[in-house]
Amino acid sequence: MLMCFLGEWWTHRIFPVSGWTFLDLSLNSPTFGLRSVKQPLETRPPIFATDRLKLGSPIPGEVALRICALRETFEESGVLLVAPKIEEKKMLKSIKDLGYIERYGVNDLCSSELTKWRALVNQNPSNFIRMCRELQVLPDIWALHEWGNWLTPAGRYGTTRFDTAFFICCLQEIPHTLQDDKEIERFQWSTPSEILQSYQAQELWIAPPQFYELSRLCRFPLLNDLHNFASQRATAGCEQWMPVVVSNDEHHISLLPGDKLYPVDSPRDSEAAKSTAPQSKDHQDASPLHRIVISDPYTLRVQITITPKYNHVLPVAHSAVSHDSKSQL
Repeated sequence: MLMCFLGEWWTHRIFPVSGWTFLDLSLNSPTFGLRSVKQPLETRPPIFATDRLKLGSPIPGEVALRICALRETFEESGVLLVAPKIEEKKMLKSIKDLGYIERYGVNDLCSSELTKWRALVNQNPSNFIRMCRELQVLPDIWALHEWGNWLTPAGRYGTTRFDTAFFICCLQEIPHTLQDDKEIERFQWSTPSEILQSYQAQELWIAPPQFYELSRLCRFPLLNDLHNFASQRATAGCEQWMPVVVSNDEHHISLLPGDKLYPVDSPRDSEAAKSTAPQSKDHQDASPLHRIVISDPYTLRVQITITPKYNHVLPVAHSAVSHDSKSQL
């Protein structure tokens, strides 16, 4: 099965984590055993490159973002991904020998214990710290693999903007799940292609970034394939994508970095683009393209002729909604 830990798809809230003294004691490393990203700091998305020491936190962003994703996932779905503190020495050896921790499991705390702690975390996010200390577990930041970063355009979706770090986590078993009564209407376990089929059939709606990323995941029919790719690719880094939306007579077009019409200096702090897209004559003459063409809320298609940066994979453009019954993803 597949789990995507994304902080949230379109939400990201950072809570102070300077109190994670048990992490300081557990892993004697500036990055707590996380593998170094090869991408130069000056090209890293701001969400990853921010100097958190200036914000009063000794926890690096690579760690803080993962803790936030794990906490929010537990808060909203009841899925808790932690590593027993007792396995610390084994984890350190794994980091030393392999350069990363090979983990596929999920915590098996009893449902009553999870329910109790989830209620406390919902009352106060800092209770996530307390929970980990009392249960003698570590948030399994090593199971999350950096995947991408999306930023909503300024002024297009109201005054609130969402800068979201996307992580991939692969599990071999379906974890215990509790439905959130606030932000989650219902939950189900599905393959990426099944979700895209349901979207095309107008059984559910997904935002363009979800459509794009799910189409990427359709490149991997097997869970092991996704796990291996995500794990190996994660150290390459990623770029921040802020869609710039333009319109023509028939479509809205969400331009992404690399597209020939995408602003050289993307207007991250300005109002969302409201210009009119020029009429396209022939896609053969329109390179480079990197865009999502939106015909209506349930009809999207990705047009891409560029090579993805940071060793990433292209979305499946046409077969994304086809379902392979033998797929294990």
